[in-house]
Amino acid sequence: MPQSAIPPGRHAPVRPEWLDQRREEIIEPQLPIVDPHHHLWDRPGNRYLFQELLADVGSGHNIVATCFEECREMYRADGPQELKSLGETEFVNGVAAASASGKYGKTRCVAGIIGNVDLRIGGRAKGILEEHVARSGGRFKGIRNGATWHADPSLEIYCSGAPQGLYRDRNFREGFAGLASLGLSFDAWLFQTQLDDVTDLARAFPQATIVLNHVGGPLAIGPYAGKREEAFAAWKKSIGELAAASANTYVKLGGLGMKLSGFTYFEDDTPPSSQDLEKAWRPYIETCIEAFGPERSMFESNFPVDKGMCSYPIMWNAFKRIAAGCSAAEKTALFSGAAKTAYRLET
Repeated sequence: MPQSAIPPGRHAPVRPEWLDQRREEIIEPQLPIVDPHHHLWDRPGNRYLFQELLADVGSGHNIVATCFEECREMYRADGPQELKSLGETEFVNGVAAASASGKYGKTRCVAGIIGNVDLRIGGRAKGILEEHVARSGGRFKGIRNGATWHADPSLEIYCSGAPQGLYRDRNFREGFAGLASLGLSFDAWLFQTQLDDVTDLARAFPQATIVLNHVGGPLAIGPYAGKREEAFAAWKKSIGELAAASANTYVKLGGLGMKLSGFTYFEDDTPPSSQDLEKAWRPYIETCIEAFGPERSMFESNFPVDKGMCSYPIMWNAFKRIAAGCSAAEKTALFSGAAKTAYRLET
């Protein structure tokens, strides 16, 4: 799929006036947080650049650093196709440099960059990955190749355009070997029905750091509408198998504000409270923490995608409610430690 070509209707629209109807006192405002997953883009009716990010990270919680997640934005208009994604890395590295000046507050925005190199180019991928690292001043920490695929037409708008079985492709794995040899991480994004693919990848490359996005893409729409319990049971089994496949697998706890999750708060007259989100999200998040352990689990915002469902302060309040029973050490891991380790961040 070309950069910025997001099908209409894939995400709930961001409505600031609607979000402003819900305000809460910040829970544990001093707890340090690394937000390991947000985007930056300039799209029609959906602008989320440095100033929008600053407004969110400065809205009450103690966000000490963030990581940018690839979204096919600001690719180069010219030159070889394989090098066009360097434009995205250069774009967000400029934001990172501005943030690192300290002029825009204490949060180190874009302390890490998760970019995109299509690993299906095989052996050529390693050299291009090295170019990303060089152009980022060391902020480039890894890549994501989205693999969301499903045969059901009702889920087509949520698919990345990747072929079925991307992570099992021979050329992809040749490129993946180059990624692993550089010590870079790999973010995996796919639906729950495809989790066996990333489990197989983790077993084939146990030395590689693999970060599963959005609690593994649980589905509750389309052919899974009205079948949440059945789908949850299958998802839970696959999550356990992936967590056991390699000690170098991690999971991002978030992304449940996407329509895929089947939660429809964005259709209500008023936005959800953190208690509402806690109740809806707890089963998925607690299952992941139990499987991976706090040291391999990290809360994420997935903004601005999930901003169609709730505001930044409400989301982090919900996460803190879910983690309320955790020890201080476990909270440190969940809110900052796992992200720092997986992405080799210095904050």
